[in-house]
Amino acid sequence: MTTRWLTPEEQRAWRAYIAASRLLEDAIDRQLQQEGGMPHLFYSVLANLSEAPGRRLRMTDLAETLKITRSRLTYAVTRLERDGLVRREDCPQDRRSSLTALTDEGMAVLARTAPGHVETVRATLFDRLTPEQVGQLEEICTGIARGLQGEDTAGAATEDVPWRRRSSPCSDPATE
Repeated sequence: MTTRWLTPEEQRAWRAYIAASRLLEDAIDRQLQQEGGMPHLFYSVLANLSEAPGRRLRMTDLAETLKITRSRLTYAVTRLERDGLVRREDCPQDRRSSLTALTDEGMAVLARTAPGHVETVRATLFDRLTPEQVGQLEEICTGIARGLQGEDTAGAATEDVPWRRRSSPCSDPATE
């Protein structure tokens, strides 16, 4: 097999992407640690739960949304649960599944932390782009994410990514 080396243009783009993504993640993590006492992953768990019906999600659905392994999510949820920001609940339709629910305290922490987080994202990313570049960034990142998740042209996805497994039914008791 012949190695398809990167062209000089591709090499510059790759290195620029690596530098930008590491610097951006570092800036976001520093802000969230300073203002919320939590890493970006923990904030993302709280934010996703805040947007879910009844402020709760199945652990497997949350792992897929966050694109992390279930074991990494379990670690994050355990820490957040210890701090009283989330709680685990049994899934009424499937004893093998569990739900993670955002507590009122977790919602309060999120409400206090979100303005600084949004300002950091705006200052470090969006204020540096034109509206046209924002659209291009979305298109590029969406294409990369689809390819990495194994989605084919019909929109179907493979099951070989670490956060995805066959879903079992578990609806939100708050929406029944």
